Amino acid sequence: MEILGLSIAQFFTALFSIVMIDLVLAGDNAIVIGLACRNLPKNVQLKGIVLGTAGAIVLRILATLAVVWLLQIQGLMLGGGLLLIWIAYKLLTKKDDHENIEAKDSLLAAVVTIIVADAVMGLDNVLAVAGASHGSYLMVVLGLIISIPIMVFGSTLIIKLMDRFPIIIDIGAGIIAYTAGKMITEEPFLHNIFASPLWKYSLIVLIVAGVLLAGRFKKQSLPRSSIAK
Repeated sequence: MEILGLSIAQFFTALFSIVMIDLVLAGDNAIVIGLACRNLPKNVQLKGIVLGTAGAIVLRILATLAVVWLLQIQGLMLGGGLLLIWIAYKLLTKKDDHENIEAKDSLLAAVVTIIVADAVMGLDNVLAVAGASHGSYLMVVLGLIISIPIMVFGSTLIIKLMDRFPIIIDIGAGIIAYTAGKMITEEPFLHNIFASPLWKYSLIVLIVAGVLLAGRFKKQSLPRSSIAK
């Protein structure tokens, strides 16, 4: 039995991966939304959040669909996979800086700020979701649609949960690293190298473990570095 051209296992694995990627990378979106709308009158704040997020999601869907198509070009799966490894690592170690996001006093200005900021900051999300979609355009749209209400109405909760349970970020980074490994091993011109499942999954496990260990080491070394200074 297949769903959207994928086996049941592939479908639910891809859907879970897309939703998790969206949620883990939604922290930035939530902060942008909050900063852009915080000076709006209380009675229009929700409207600003909904309109801004809707516009950002439409652009993100279009961008992700374009990337899914581009990944069919030989060599881009490998390049995208390598970039995702870096994105997964940065997710574990980044320090958020949103000082350039200004609060807006008008609804239109707030909506435009949310859309533009999301377009600039959402490139990692676009690539990760495209890589996890198994080349299915409908899977991209379905995964993002499921994530929309969670990102809009649960953004504050997401941030609090990730602060309280950092393991959520580790899981998200692991999924992104796994997606990176899948993309690299499914690159057409590397097919002969990774035709054996042993080589394929050995590399994927190595990438996931390497990203998580490197991220943990970096986080543990930062406090010591700052203390030394």
